[in-house]
Amino acid sequence: MSSSSDANSKNDFSQGSVIKNILSLALPMTLAQLINVLYNIVDRIYIGRIPENATLALTGLGLCLPIISMVTAFANLFGMGGAPLCSIERGRGNGQEAEAIMGNSFVMMVLSGGVLTVLGLLFKRPLLYLFGASQYTMPYADSYITIYLLGSIFVMTGLGMNSFINAQGFGKIGMLTVLLGAVSNLILDPVFIFVFKLGVQGAAWATILSQGLSALWILRFLTGSQTILRLQKKDFRLKRRRILAIMGLGLSGFTMSVTNSLVQIMYNACLALFGGDLYVGIMTVINSVREVISLPVNGLTGSAQPVMGFNYGAGEYKRVKQAIVFMSVVSVIYTTAMWSLVHGFPGFFIRIFNHEGDLLAAGIPAMRIYYFGFFMMSLQFAGQAVFVALGKSKNAVFFSVFRKVIIVIPLIALLPGFFHLGVNGIFMAEPISNFAGGLACFSTMLITVWPELNGKKRNKKNA
Repeated sequence: MSSSSDANSKNDFSQGSVIKNILSLALPMTLAQLINVLYNIVDRIYIGRIPENATLALTGLGLCLPIISMVTAFANLFGMGGAPLCSIERGRGNGQEAEAIMGNSFVMMVLSGGVLTVLGLLFKRPLLYLFGASQYTMPYADSYITIYLLGSIFVMTGLGMNSFINAQGFGKIGMLTVLLGAVSNLILDPVFIFVFKLGVQGAAWATILSQGLSALWILRFLTGSQTILRLQKKDFRLKRRRILAIMGLGLSGFTMSVTNSLVQIMYNACLALFGGDLYVGIMTVINSVREVISLPVNGLTGSAQPVMGFNYGAGEYKRVKQAIVFMSVVSVIYTTAMWSLVHGFPGFFIRIFNHEGDLLAAGIPAMRIYYFGFFMMSLQFAGQAVFVALGKSKNAVFFSVFRKVIIVIPLIALLPGFFHLGVNGIFMAEPISNFAGGLACFSTMLITVWPELNGKKRNKKNA
């Protein structure tokens, strides 16, 4: 059983260099996220190379993304909600409450995973048609999502509980967790897809079996002797106050995933209307590229959260400010560099997933429009990370909704009809939202958080 002294003696982020603390987590966490993305994009890479109907099959997988995002949303609700609270309680020296938070989060992940499986299987076909499926792409989408939903609990546990490993400072263990599943997926995908000739069904089986291995590894670690906070049955008893606190903070990550799902639905439906199945396939490729190039900045902001949360709980407000500055500057530099690469070499990124001429020809201008000013998105990432790390759930939720629901979705619906922009107008919605949403989120964070940190004094116990 963990104690308060254990929480303070191991992975104490109030000691040493703030930058070093962040980077010690950033590399393994970024690698872990890169590996985690392989669960989905490796499927798309292999499916994009099947001998027949590769583009239709790839488009079918793209139509499943909103449902996959919904599963991720609930993993974020309890994982991203509970993990920062654990960091704050560890910073306060309250190891028992931190363990109780983790136990309650785990139970909620399992329960919601079961509910999502049942509901998803019942309503999958009408949902896929709503998302833009046609008679040609439905068989591929239906085959993939049916099997994927059967592994929802594995996905929930693998994604959500790994946050609690990283929150304790075990970045390398978190990386190894997803490495196990990703390598398994990398091996199983070609076996199921090409050797057993299962196509998209093979990709889905490979994914959920690999996620199952990751989930088992996580549970083994969190119930073992190496962890600081241990997952124990006594902490599975749900308490309303604790669940509400977890969900309140997790609403940011949940809302981001839900709004991502809504945006994907709008993109697919409008692109199917104005451009047909080809442009839904292009959107699948664009989303896949985005997942990859966003990884380092997601890893950096994610690794900064435990450091900021711990120091905030410990009353080390100067160190919180140092973390914010470092995270923000590096994020802007990185996303500016990636924007330059995508704009200059869009064909290279598209060919990773598909080589067909029609998709390549139409995809290159679409990529350049969609990623214009990508560096502004880093301000959204940084602002959100600060709000979540410091427990300011209302601000985090608002800006998740503001960028996607208030800006992107209306623009997707309106821009195609303006000046006959068509599909170009649909792709323009993203860069406009990056500029407006990124500036609004980051400036609000500076206006509200910075003066608060300047005005606060250190806790007496830390003086």
